[in-house]
Amino acid sequence: MICHSCFFFPGVFVAGYESLKKNEILHLILPLRLSVKENQGLFPERDFKLRHGGFSDGPVFDLKYVPDTRLLVTSGLPGCYLQVWQFAEDSDVIKAVSTIAVHEKERNLWPRVDVFSSMVPGVLHGARLSDLKIVDLESQKVTYSSDTSDSEELSSLQVLDANTFAFCCTSGHLGLVDTRQKWAPLENISPNPGSGGERWCAKVRGMGQGPGSYIASLGSEGQLQLLDPRDLCHSVSSVQCPVSTPSPNPELLRVTWAPALDNCLAISGFDGTVQVYDVTSWDGTGIQVEPLFTHRGHLFHDENKMDTAPQVTTHTWHPCKPRTLLSAASDASLHVWDWVDLCASC
Repeated sequence: MICHSCFFFPGVFVAGYESLKKNEILHLILPLRLSVKENQGLFPERDFKLRHGGFSDGPVFDLKYVPDTRLLVTSGLPGCYLQVWQFAEDSDVIKAVSTIAVHEKERNLWPRVDVFSSMVPGVLHGARLSDLKIVDLESQKVTYSSDTSDSEELSSLQVLDANTFAFCCTSGHLGLVDTRQKWAPLENISPNPGSGGERWCAKVRGMGQGPGSYIASLGSEGQLQLLDPRDLCHSVSSVQCPVSTPSPNPELLRVTWAPALDNCLAISGFDGTVQVYDVTSWDGTGIQVEPLFTHRGHLFHDENKMDTAPQVTTHTWHPCKPRTLLSAASDASLHVWDWVDLCASC
């Protein structure tokens, strides 16, 4: 089962998350037609090529490439440490090189992770808001920590630039943090409204507080909110996505902004599909919206091998090709696909 992926252009890293067994971490080179920035005609090669590989002793729930290095950071269970990996140009092996200790009490929770890119990279991690830290990757010294007793469980972390990051708790509690100051996040004071069991994740578009920046917050029952980072207490719009069922595993909820398209985002984690939306016309509260496109490729599984349809476990946008995404599912399928705005072509 593939749980997480991240682009290292012109390739992608993927990892498995099955419990009680070793899981592969793979560096796959994209087919040539996906490695060029412009359409240069037909290419005969259509398959991924394995460049590096390794094994994790446990499940990998989060994986981040450290920019401008040959290092990866992974998180999983048991949640008492993060694993640092290295891959070399003259070898095809991804090998474990060090660990980063995590608060001992959080063995049953896996820390969320992101990476500050700088001359000396920093690893942002935490399972709960009260344990949030930034650790110098070389010295492993803590350079920043949350100064709060709030023990809410985190669902997502996102580095925005060299000094700021965003957090989202499973309750919907959002915050933007400037690491040049003591802990004083710009945040929404109370969790987003919803049923008691609803869980949330979030993603920021832009650099956090600049013009055109938005935060998309996705709930496990299909509610999607857009917020202005300058006023997190009031949503710009709140819509209901047509999901088939509440997410059976909220840990797999994903919302992502298209890096090369204005106002487009994608969601997954409810079933075997990935839905793409244009948020341009969203200006209401509680309205039902329809996706521009739904990728259903993972639903066409081998019925002889599985009793139930696979669930999409993660998705990510191609960094250069505006309408190309990569998605993975619980049956270990990995798809790269393009989407078309059918309404625009009418």
